[in-house]
Amino acid sequence: MALGDLMASRFSQSSVAVSNHLEECSSHGDGDLSSHRRDRDSDAASSSYANATATTSMAYFPQNILLCELRHDAFEACAPSGPSDSGLVSKWRPRDRMKTGCVALVLCLNISVDPPDVIKISPCARMECWIDPFSMAPQKALEMIGKNLSAQYERWQPKARCKYQLDPTVEEVKKLCNTCRKCAKSERVLFHYNGHGVPKPTANGEIWLFNKSYTQYIPLPISDLDSWLKTPSIYVFDCSAAGMIVNAFIELHDWNASTSSGSARDCILLAACEAHETLPQSAEFPADVFTSCLTTPIKMALRWFCTRSLLRESLDYSLIDKIPGRQNDRKTLLGELNWIFTAVTDTIAWNVLPHDLFQRLFRQDLLVASLFRNFLLAERIMRSANCSPISHPILPPTHQHHMWDAWDMAAEICLSQLKSLVDDPNAEFQPSPFFTEQLTAFEVWLDHGSENKKPPEQLPIVLQLHDSCISHQSYPYFLMGNVSAYFEQMEHKIIGLSSVRTFSLNADGMGVVPSGMVKKSSLVTIAMFGIVGSASCWHGSQFKVLLSQCHRFRALVLLGRFLDMGPWAVDLALSVGIFPYVLKLLQTTTPELRQILVFIWTKILALDKVDLVKDGGHVYFIRFLDSVEAYPEQRAMAAFVLAVIVDGHKRGQEACIRAGLIDVCLKHLQGSIPNDGQIEPLFLQWLCLCLGKLWEDFTDTQIMSLQASGPAIYAPLLSLLSEPQPEVRASAVFALGTLLDVGFDSTREGTGDEECDDDDEKIKAEISIIKSLLDVVSDGSPLVRAEITVALGRFAFGHNKHLKSIAAAYCKPQSNLLNSFPSLANAKVGPLLRVGNDNLVIRDGRVSTSSSPLANSGIMHGSPLSDDSSQHSDSGILNDGVSNGIVNHSRPRPLDNGMYSQCVSAMRTLAKDPSPRIASLGRRVLSIIGIEQVVNKPVKSAGTTVRPADPAALSPTPSLIGLARSTSWFDMNGGNLPMTFRTPPVSPPRPSYLTGMRRVYSLEFRPHQLNSPDAGLADPLLGSAGSSGVSERSFLPQSIIYNWSCGHFSKPLLSAADDSEEILARREEKETFALEHISKCQHSSVSKLNNQIASWDTKFETGAKTALLQPFSPIVVAADESERIRIWNYDEATLLNSFDNHNFPDKGISKLCLVNELDDSLLLVASCDGNVRIWKDYTLRGQQKLVTAFSSIQGHRPGVRSVKAVVDWQQQSGYLYAAGEISSIMAWDLDKEQLVYSILSLPDSSISALSASQVHGGQLAVGFVDGSVKLFDVRTPDMLVCAARPHTTRSERVVGIGFQPGLDPAKIVSASQAGDIQFLDMRNSNSAYLTIDAHRGSLTALAVHRHAPLIASGSAKQIIKVFSLEGSQLGTIRYYPTFMAQKIGPVSCLAFHPYQVLLAAGAADSLVSIYADDNSQAR
Repeated sequence: MALGDLMASRFSQSSVAVSNHLEECSSHGDGDLSSHRRDRDSDAASSSYANATATTSMAYFPQNILLCELRHDAFEACAPSGPSDSGLVSKWRPRDRMKTGCVALVLCLNISVDPPDVIKISPCARMECWIDPFSMAPQKALEMIGKNLSAQYERWQPKARCKYQLDPTVEEVKKLCNTCRKCAKSERVLFHYNGHGVPKPTANGEIWLFNKSYTQYIPLPISDLDSWLKTPSIYVFDCSAAGMIVNAFIELHDWNASTSSGSARDCILLAACEAHETLPQSAEFPADVFTSCLTTPIKMALRWFCTRSLLRESLDYSLIDKIPGRQNDRKTLLGELNWIFTAVTDTIAWNVLPHDLFQRLFRQDLLVASLFRNFLLAERIMRSANCSPISHPILPPTHQHHMWDAWDMAAEICLSQLKSLVDDPNAEFQPSPFFTEQLTAFEVWLDHGSENKKPPEQLPIVLQLHDSCISHQSYPYFLMGNVSAYFEQMEHKIIGLSSVRTFSLNADGMGVVPSGMVKKSSLVTIAMFGIVGSASCWHGSQFKVLLSQCHRFRALVLLGRFLDMGPWAVDLALSVGIFPYVLKLLQTTTPELRQILVFIWTKILALDKVDLVKDGGHVYFIRFLDSVEAYPEQRAMAAFVLAVIVDGHKRGQEACIRAGLIDVCLKHLQGSIPNDGQIEPLFLQWLCLCLGKLWEDFTDTQIMSLQASGPAIYAPLLSLLSEPQPEVRASAVFALGTLLDVGFDSTREGTGDEECDDDDEKIKAEISIIKSLLDVVSDGSPLVRAEITVALGRFAFGHNKHLKSIAAAYCKPQSNLLNSFPSLANAKVGPLLRVGNDNLVIRDGRVSTSSSPLANSGIMHGSPLSDDSSQHSDSGILNDGVSNGIVNHSRPRPLDNGMYSQCVSAMRTLAKDPSPRIASLGRRVLSIIGIEQVVNKPVKSAGTTVRPADPAALSPTPSLIGLARSTSWFDMNGGNLPMTFRTPPVSPPRPSYLTGMRRVYSLEFRPHQLNSPDAGLADPLLGSAGSSGVSERSFLPQSIIYNWSCGHFSKPLLSAADDSEEILARREEKETFALEHISKCQHSSVSKLNNQIASWDTKFETGAKTALLQPFSPIVVAADESERIRIWNYDEATLLNSFDNHNFPDKGISKLCLVNELDDSLLLVASCDGNVRIWKDYTLRGQQKLVTAFSSIQGHRPGVRSVKAVVDWQQQSGYLYAAGEISSIMAWDLDKEQLVYSILSLPDSSISALSASQVHGGQLAVGFVDGSVKLFDVRTPDMLVCAARPHTTRSERVVGIGFQPGLDPAKIVSASQAGDIQFLDMRNSNSAYLTIDAHRGSLTALAVHRHAPLIASGSAKQIIKVFSLEGSQLGTIRYYPTFMAQKIGPVSCLAFHPYQVLLAAGAADSLVSIYADDNSQAR
């Protein structure tokens, strides 16, 4: 499957692509997220009632998949790490760039005098440095050879100082070595020894030199040579039996390392042959064949190749010396050959060497890298003459590597043009297809390769680094065929399906320019990689260039595809040497490369932090961020790179601020870019994160920004708090939180009026920010609430003293509280502030108190139950500088007391959050202002027996350490967890520093708490002892949105998941199964439904409260009133898993639902208090993971102790509907994790039953405690479709309600507690068209089959009845078909299988039974 097709199919399954009536409405940032949706859908909703029968069966299969984003992957389990400070780049980046500073050449040739131990053949090799020493006088030849060798080394390292000694004595060599070491200092010294005119080295590792009169050979111990040259050094020994020297060196270094004085020495050795071998004497080779390979590889390689090629008879060998061009000019024949040779040898080395050794030998030192590339050639050539060059470190054999065949072919193609090029200087040189073919091979690997397969051997070719001096001239990129065809191919293989541009040729026909744009599904795009044309080349003798002009763009795109495959690919690319190249490219202004370079840097920095400021790299990305031609997804990458640059890096923050990054970010946030349209969420997210990282812990920048722009700085961020994407909202909260002063900046003390002006701006900003954060404190996304908690923690730290006084005032009686803070009663709070069972109640958007905030006997300041310090007055709080390990920072102008009160209330709300991580953060924030939670020890009073299995008798689990919902804040008598407000004893004021800080340990930990994931980020504060060396900021809860967001870029962005086809296949299989069984259900003729096929003792002490049958597995899920969830396989009669929904003391289950029923389903568990928790992997024992959690009920009626939430889930729309003892129905969009509708129901009657249509998205039926029924459709303008009051006889509460099977949207079934079941057609709402008196005053449960014409009702009188839609009773279940004929208990819940005629029934006696028709067999 092509990449584009695969991505299209993948995203057809995503929640972004499919919702039958929803689209993103992020452009409506004013809080009304649904007005335009209602207008658009009203007509469709109205017509659906008339045309329902035309709906196809596919309406049963919603295509959306929810809660599967990165933020849902183990949010509670662990904190993301983000880019590392010592990751992949640091691992492979050359930290100590080595350079060879001096080259010492020692030539012992003694021309015309053969050494005594060498017998030469005739004819024999004579050439030394390509000079025949017998063609001129010996002394002149010796000098010419020395100069030639020096020139050859200077070609590889122009800046190295070359010195040589010709036929020297020991003293001369010593002087040469000492001089070179002195000049080189800490750089490497190369020592080249040619011993063709002296005897072979001795077994002791001695090389031979001469005496002054040349009458004797004088030995030089290798240990002396080593002591003169020291380290680092590299030795080249070109003589027979050179392996003896290498062996002696190794023994010497091993001995030095074993002694105390010795240490590892950086010495590299290259030797011409083994210890037992003699140099080749064949006339086809030069005498110094080893030296020729190392210093003139192209000439040596071509000469050797010609003797074995078909060209040997037609090619004049002398033409090889006339190859036109320069080695560093890649557009000439000689440059092309040198370029290909470098690529081949690099590729061979990278594929056969360990990567750390490859880095050391081929990437650390330019001269060493050149010598080792050429050494591979020497091995190939000399092994053909039965001679084996050796090295230290030892290299594996490479002479038979298949890449040499590619070199031979390239050499033959180039040599075939040689004669014509020499004869005609104006002849056009035809480049070799070598690189095009290698890039094609790499592209093929990208299409089929993976982490588990062999790495692409072409990677060094793609990333080849080479010195070049390129002339400044235009050079078209694509001269290799049809441009349109190329981009058509790239659209499928490379472009990311978000924004695809079409292209047309420039007027000169040399390049392409964008001519149009087509918008596709939202995904990171690399489409602009294709904006190419003529571009200027670069100057520089030391500039690193990737491949050539004609291959560079294609290679960069392929490199981007490779890096996108994962961290392992980035690691491989860095091991080859990508980093210096891409770093150097940041200095260019070539527009064609900017998009792909940003993408490459994104993939690198997603895994490791790199300081780009010292190289000026931040300016490159700021300019790109400000560019108008880049797409939002690409600018998001640039914002990510800049965020990494400034993250925790003061110098980076300063540099980016000077470069105008704040203005660029705000310009995008304010939407001032023309023709931008709707800004991509990913771009918004990273603009916020980038601003937050700029301001984080940088007070001067915060104040400077506020003074320069005032509210314009934070106003755009405030508007993002209602965005539909949770990541954007969380990022905006993070950025706003960094503007909150933590009250810790000693450098600004005593600045007089200027400080007052600064504080005015800061206080104005803090008021606006805190008000906005309080409005969204009950956001549906844990990611957002976590950032709100962190922001409130910063606020609590900066306003510690004032918040403590407010918290202390809360511990007083109500009259004192209201008298002290009259603004509290009328304090304005946001409409979404969750109150739950607390005493602060929302009325028309304002806070009121229904009873004392300190009802009953709580632990209060000044009460006998408080600690010994509480007998003192409240002034103890205000006078003490240190409390609870937190330094109190006084502020000249505190904020309004009403706002402080709201903040304390919000902190308490977060401390009881259904997400354990957020609850932990909330408790940590409370500890900052002096409120700590105390766990009640189990008390066993006289005459009371506590069962061991009683949950109340067990020690609380870690997540139990929190604040429970109750009618009072500190209700000890109610069995809830109280709080204490700890005040310090009256004592002389302490200085505000950490020495002498008093830590408070009021939590009693279980032994495993510190290792518990529930302990979260509070552990460092609550469980560790304070020390004077700990920074005060370490007490603050830490944000996670930045690290979490970085994970997006470390994952593949251009390719679909590997298991996409498998997922689609599983879904297709489930849909086929469902369609078959839906048809059977619709045409079934069930006569009875009392055949018990399975029975399960759940061992619930309070009985099964709710049950659920999985649609595609023989699994039943049940839960009890204590929210213990158990999963059972009724085919195999085995318990699969059992776990607690939560560990808070308030218990009560409301509903179990399946999210993503047709895919990998998630278990939605709704509690009676309105808290919703969604679990994945819930069928795997002990492996369940919390995906998300939030409170679906906002506030409740005055005087009501319990919310009694009723909840239902609608997959079609992605909505969760929640209601209860409130006057509204809350509609939550689980894709956005946001409250999208608040539907007004009845102001004076509570909702007791709720059912969402599983066919028509947006429709729900609601039953009330007064017996009335209403039908709502959120797609219509008024939302209320119709209302009825079918249960008129006794006006009992509606116990159950549901839509009748089929596609008719207006037919519902309603059952009241009185026992009557009413069949309603809401289009004629005057009365029910069918009534069944099923039970007499005892109906407890109702179930309506989704597709079969069946309903079931249960009663407290231990009876279950099954009816048809015509009212016929199909069966009665009174007892189990067992020998004892045991009766069932009072029925507590009923649930039909979605696609089969199966009924699960739960009873108060803890048994769950499954019933089928008579044709089914018992299991």
